[in-house]
Amino acid sequence: MNLPNKLTVLRVCMVPVFVFLMLWDGLGDAGKYAAAVIFILASMTDWLDGYLARKNNLVTDFGKFMDPIADKLLVCSALICLVEKGRLAAWIVIIIIGREFIISGFRLVASDKGTVIAASYWGKFKTVSQMLMVILLILDLGGVFDTIASVLVWVALALTVISLADYLRKNWGVLDGQM
Repeated sequence: MNLPNKLTVLRVCMVPVFVFLMLWDGLGDAGKYAAAVIFILASMTDWLDGYLARKNNLVTDFGKFMDPIADKLLVCSALICLVEKGRLAAWIVIIIIGREFIISGFRLVASDKGTVIAASYWGKFKTVSQMLMVILLILDLGGVFDTIASVLVWVALALTVISLADYLRKNWGVLDGQM
């Protein structure tokens, strides 16, 4: 197993640790700070594994399959924990997770037809905004940071919808057999 794939597996293994730290109240504020550190490190492995795989020509079928799953596990787990903690509205999380299911479905259909659908810039902007939003919501620093987090929630939500619309527009042919 190459280094990018090991980083992907590490990210998957970090998810239960992150969830535990987020949801166990016995740690007090230390739990949320530790959860934020785990989330940041896991998010960095997302970037690093892709960079290393492309740079060193280490792209594998395992990586193509597991990397998006690891990303979705991390972000969706964080969003669900934030709903549990009362930091994020459930309807926002439903829209974000719904988008992920739709895109995954499109990728599955495209894959069956031998087509690989790459991530767009809108999707990358969406991911960055979601990750920043999650970090600020976890930390719950108060003051101006609450305002920034609120703005990021709306930015992430808007980019989620925009990236979905862009994705559907560009890839609709997958469903009607034109790709």
